[in-house]
Amino acid sequence: MSIENLKHTRAIEELLKLKTSSYNVQKSYFFVLIIYILFSSEMFCQNLHLNVTGKTITETEVIDSIGYAKSHENYLSVKNEIDSLRKQFNTIGYIENRLIGIKKKNDSVFTANIHLNKKFNTIYIYYNKFDIDETLLNSISEEIHADYFTINISNAATTLNYLNTELANNGYPFSKLKLSNIEKKDKNNLKANLIIVSNAEKRTIDDIKIVGYEKFPKSYLKHYLKLKKNQVFDLATIKDKTEQLNNLRFANQLKPPEVLFQKDSTSLYIYVEKSMSNTFDGFLGFGTNDETNKLEFDGFLNLRLVNNLNFGETFGLLYKSDENDQDTFDASLTLPYLFSSPIGVDLSLRIFKKDSSFTTIDQKAKINYQINTLHKVSTGISSVESNNLRASNTMVSLQDYNSNYVTVSYEYLKPQYVDLLFPIKSNFYLETNFGNRKTDEKKTKQSLISLRAFNSFNLNRKNSIYINADASNLTSKNYFDNELLRFGGINSIRGFEENSLFASLFGVLNTEYRYRLSNSIYLHSITDVAYFENKSANIKEKLFGYGFGFGILTNSGLLKFNYANGKNENQKFKLSNSKIHLSLTANF
Repeated sequence: MSIENLKHTRAIEELLKLKTSSYNVQKSYFFVLIIYILFSSEMFCQNLHLNVTGKTITETEVIDSIGYAKSHENYLSVKNEIDSLRKQFNTIGYIENRLIGIKKKNDSVFTANIHLNKKFNTIYIYYNKFDIDETLLNSISEEIHADYFTINISNAATTLNYLNTELANNGYPFSKLKLSNIEKKDKNNLKANLIIVSNAEKRTIDDIKIVGYEKFPKSYLKHYLKLKKNQVFDLATIKDKTEQLNNLRFANQLKPPEVLFQKDSTSLYIYVEKSMSNTFDGFLGFGTNDETNKLEFDGFLNLRLVNNLNFGETFGLLYKSDENDQDTFDASLTLPYLFSSPIGVDLSLRIFKKDSSFTTIDQKAKINYQINTLHKVSTGISSVESNNLRASNTMVSLQDYNSNYVTVSYEYLKPQYVDLLFPIKSNFYLETNFGNRKTDEKKTKQSLISLRAFNSFNLNRKNSIYINADASNLTSKNYFDNELLRFGGINSIRGFEENSLFASLFGVLNTEYRYRLSNSIYLHSITDVAYFENKSANIKEKLFGYGFGFGILTNSGLLKFNYANGKNENQKFKLSNSKIHLSLTANF
């Protein structure tokens, strides 16, 4: 202890020895003692200061530019800081640095003198070509030879870490790398030998075990996650792949995968739980009929069953009825990875009936290939048959016909199932159909191109902007009313009756500003615009829909309410044109 600190200690001892019969005097002395201790606490620990200098002013500037801790509690901390600093000098090329000495200037200041000497910039690393793939070196060195490569010595530690990681990713998780026999190659460069120590043979995945959801479809392991036995073990890649489980509607990952290493085998454990993936969706809409001024109702029921057979299959069933006396029945079935192959099948049947005018039956059969977890391509055939139900109707606009198309489609789907309000982040679907329409009189070439795309732009946790585009174009020499495209309603341009608009070409843009009040409630605006052409009736028109809505996540499911008013460009807003749409999507 220094003389000054000794004086402080003795002063406290003298204060402690003071005795008085006066209670007030005792309190005063005690108060003085407490303040003295608080403001003199530094006497119990020394605050040491470190200065490091080089051989020259230039070396001192280099040392200062690297930086080091200058305040320390004790001498051991000073010594450790100097050792750490010298190791940093080694890593940047000053491998001949020397500690000349540590001097104590006074009770609290130490000065260390380090001579950096010459700096080496390049190191020649000699390696065994049987231990490391030369192509791996292309990403770390611009000068590669049959038995050595060169790098900047300041990158040596990073290079070794990178090579070690790559070796681990190639089936050698227990490998170790080091540089040995480091010495001067010449006056400007160093050289060293790269030593790779591996305590085991190359590791591959010998067994994959699913924990939690034992009936998880094995074809999804092989083709969706692209994990299979005898693959080279790479834990980082495995973790990236298993995270894609969260993109599945029917399953999610409970925790990161684990690995059991045994002497002669490697077992991978994947933790999965089955999710509620079935949905029941329905809505009730009502509005005032422009001609009768009476309240009319319309709605639909949409059932979607996913993975109930633990095969990853999807079955959809939709029935829709609206105030225009239109009925729609739609059934679809998707079977992924048939016979453990990467190929899946999409089948669909759609029946549309317009009062007593006509019926249209649309059948599709496609095969699909899942490129990865986000992208899918499909191709197949489509057949459409339409019948005029009015035998006495001789109007050219309604005709019996049969159409056959070859169809090709592409889909991008990015889910976010952890968000129950907005489970899909982005979607892009493009479908092309080329074929012929046949009537009793002639055959006509036709093409149909459809596009559906949406994305949610998250501004922050509470605010987002939703943009949806839906467009289709039927190209033909002439058109029948019973083959025209139908749109309008809650899933199209809002503020209009369901499927009340007929077109040969249409484009709809839906936009919403969404404000999330909580994890279960959000409000949104409605701004829809559309353009369509009906070449059969020689109509071109622009449409607009404005309104608002909200969504509430209840125990039964997601309840949505939309209020929208629709108009064309030459029409004024009328409250009687407003539409209210209610829908409920339940998961089970």
